[in-house]
Amino acid sequence: MIPTAPAPARAAFSRRELEVLELLVEGASYAAIARRLELSPHTVDTYLRRIRAKTGATNQIQLTLLACRVHGLPTAA
Repeated sequence: MIPTAPAPARAAFSRRELEVLELLVEGASYAAIARRLELSPHTVDTYLRRIRAKTGATNQIQLTLLACRVHGLPTAA
């Protein structure tokens, strides 16, 4: 089920979490995000787990839809 609640305000996320979400919207994999931000894939996973904990997202599609809403991009949902 796709979360229908509005996305948390951008202020609810750290700068790095927002960067990870932005790259996720661009279609980047965890490994690609890690390379772009010069982080380990484990660190990227940690940021995404924190985002999921804050939002209730449970899978990659929900994270991507959330990222689109946070960044003000249109979604079909």
